[in-house]
Amino acid sequence: MPKLKTHSGAKKRFRVTGNGKVKSGASHRRHFMRRRSQDMKRTARQGLILFKTDGDNIIKHYLRNA
Repeated sequence: MPKLKTHSGAKKRFRVTGNGKVKSGASHRRHFMRRRSQDMKRTARQGLILFKTDGDNIIKHYLRNA
């Protein structure tokens, strides 16, 4: 059985934290930032932690070696 590779697109978009949660960047941050409220821009800067089931699916299917 060959080794399973990590999905190269997923490793650029997601990170696994020390507690096993999956962290990703926030959406809607590419352009039209002048329309967004300062609150939205500030919270989007830090990224977000995915829900547990979504994070488990990302690890299971894309980040197998994480």
